[in-house]
Amino acid sequence: MSNYHIKHLEEYYQVYRKSLRYPEVFWGEIAEEHFVWRKLWDNVLEYDFSKPSIKWFDGAKLNITENCIDRHLRIRGDKTAILFEPNNPDEEAQHITYNQLSERVNQFANVLKNQGIKKGDRVCIYLPMIPELAISLLACARIGAIHSVVFAGFSSTALATRIQDASCKMVITSDGSYRGKKTIDLKGIVDEAVDQCESIETVLVAKRIQSDIRMKDGRDKWLQPLLDEASTICEPEIMDAEDPLFILYTSGSTGSPKGMVHTTGGYMVNTAYTFKNVFNYKENDVYWCTADIGWITGHSYIVYGPLANGATTVMFEGVPTYPDYGRFWEVVEKHKITQFYTAPTAIRALAKESLDFVDKYDLSSLKVLGTVGEPINEEAWHWYNDNIGKKKCPIVDTWWQTETGGMMISPIPFATPTKPTYATLPLPGVQLALMDENGQEIKGNQVDGRLCVKFPWPSMARTIWGNHQRYKETYFSAYKNMYFTGDGALRDEVGYYRITGRVDDVIIVSGHNLGTAPIEDAINEHPAVAESAIVGYPHDVKGNALYGYVILKEIGEGRNHDNLRKEINQIITEHIGPIAKLDKIQFTVGLPKTRSGKIMRRILRKIAHNEMDNLGDISTLLNPEVVASIIDERL
Repeated sequence: MSNYHIKHLEEYYQVYRKSLRYPEVFWGEIAEEHFVWRKLWDNVLEYDFSKPSIKWFDGAKLNITENCIDRHLRIRGDKTAILFEPNNPDEEAQHITYNQLSERVNQFANVLKNQGIKKGDRVCIYLPMIPELAISLLACARIGAIHSVVFAGFSSTALATRIQDASCKMVITSDGSYRGKKTIDLKGIVDEAVDQCESIETVLVAKRIQSDIRMKDGRDKWLQPLLDEASTICEPEIMDAEDPLFILYTSGSTGSPKGMVHTTGGYMVNTAYTFKNVFNYKENDVYWCTADIGWITGHSYIVYGPLANGATTVMFEGVPTYPDYGRFWEVVEKHKITQFYTAPTAIRALAKESLDFVDKYDLSSLKVLGTVGEPINEEAWHWYNDNIGKKKCPIVDTWWQTETGGMMISPIPFATPTKPTYATLPLPGVQLALMDENGQEIKGNQVDGRLCVKFPWPSMARTIWGNHQRYKETYFSAYKNMYFTGDGALRDEVGYYRITGRVDDVIIVSGHNLGTAPIEDAINEHPAVAESAIVGYPHDVKGNALYGYVILKEIGEGRNHDNLRKEINQIITEHIGPIAKLDKIQFTVGLPKTRSGKIMRRILRKIAHNEMDNLGDISTLLNPEVVASIIDERL
C-alpha cells in the first residue's frame, strides 16, 4: 500500500520530509487510499492552537466500524479478528472471526438502541478483559454513542466521578471478573457508584464468574437474553469525521481526572497508520498487546488500530504471574504471537524471576517487540532483547499519551536502528520541538528541554469533556502555538529523542536542575536493585534534597543496608555526579502505581514531605496497600 508501509530508513526520511512539507497532502493521501468514507472531506485540516480548535477531514462522513469490520468481510470474513485468551489457561481460547464479530457488534448495537441509547449519548463501560468489552466499544461506535471506558479495577468513587462528569445514561458491566487467583465483585462496585449517579437509566450485566448478585428491578438487565433476541443486522450511523468517538479519563495524578475527547476520522487514520508501521504488520500475523482496554493503549492498539488493518488482535484476561511467571511466554508459544507489546513494569517484574520461566517456551514466532507506558530502562531493555527477542526482534520503545491518541515517537522495525532507552525518531506527521524555560525553541542536537509539538496530528484529543478552558490551560498555555506534552526530553547527536520524565519530576537541588529519570536509571544498574523512584523534599541548605525509594530484587538481600546505600550513591556519582547523590534512601517492598504502570510520585512526595494526612484518593492505585507499608518504613 503506497506510503503506508515504511520498509527502510531512507524511505522513512523521504516520507517524514513529505509529511513536514505537505502535511495536508500527506494525511489526505493516506486517508483517501486506505479507508472507506461515505463522503470525502471539504478540508483536510483547519486549526488554531490559540483557541485551541483542531479539525481533521472536516465535512467527511464515515462510520469507524465499517472500516474496522464491514470492509473486511468479503476478503477475510473467516479470519480471526479477536483472539480471546482467558485468565485460566485451562479454559479454551476463543477465536472470533470478522464475520462473527460483525454479527455480535450488530446485535449489541441493536440492544443499545432498544434500551434508548442514541447518537451522542454517553455509555460507561466497566468490564473485565472479555470479548464483550471490545464488542461494546464497537457497538457504541456503530450507532454513534460515545463510549467512556473505565478500567475495571477502579473504585466505586472513581467510577462515579467519571459517570457523573460525562452524564452517562448507561453502564455496561459484568457480574464479576477473574484476576489471577482472585475474583472481583464488579457489580457490587457498580451498584455503589450508580447510587450516586442520577443520569444512569440502565445497567447491562454480562455473566462471567457466575456469581450471585443483586439485580435492581427496572434498572439492571442481563445482557445475554437481550443479545439473543436482537437482530444481527444494524445499519451504521453515519458520523461526521469530527463527531466524538469516545471520552477517556486520564488517571489524574494531579487534580481531578480529565475526560479527553477523541473524534472519529482523524483518530481512525492515525491509529491505523501507526499500527501498520510501528508493528510492521503483515496479513497473517498474530498481534498481542497486553494492555487493558481501559487505557488508551487498549483503545488504539487492541481495538481500533489493529481491526482497521484487518489484523488478528489478542485480548488477554489474565495477569503475567498466573499461574506462574511464564504465562506471557506460554501464550506467545500457544498462539504463535508475532508482535508483542507490553509495559516496562511487566518486563522488570518478570526479569526478576528465573529464566527457566522463559526458556521452556518456543518464542521463535516473535518478529517485533514493543514497550509502552513509560521509558524503558537499559537493564530491562537488554533483558527483553536478549531473552525474549533472542537479539533478532527490534524493540519499538513507543512514546505517546492518552492525549495524543496514537504513537508519536518510535523506531520503525527493520528501518530505524534502535538505541536502548531512546524512543528514537518522530513518526511521520509529528513535528516536535524542544523548548527552554524562556519559551524559546532549542535548535540542534545534543540538547535537552521541554517536549512540545508544533503542528496538529490527526489523533490528538480535541478537548476535555465539559471543560475546554482546562484543555487550553493544560496543553496550550505554556508555549505559544504549541502543544506542551508535560514531558522533558533530550535529543542526541543524531536526532534521537529520549524522554527524561515529567517536567514536574525535575528537582532543583542547589540550583541544579536534576531530572529523576537518569538518576533512577543509574540506581537500577546496581545488581541488587529491582526498581527505584526519586522525589524531592525541602532542605535547609540545598533548597531541595533527593529522597530515594528503592525496591531490592531480594528482600533483605543478606547485606548491610548502610553499605548498600553507599554503593547506590557511588553509582549515581559515577553516572551523573555527586550533586545527584541521595540524602535519604528508603528500601521498600513496592511503589504506588496507577493501573497503567506509572509511579504516583505525588504520593511519594507527600510521604517524603511528612504530609501523610493529605494523600488524596489512593483507591484507584494498582497496589493501594503498598502506601501504608511505605509510611510505616519511612525514614
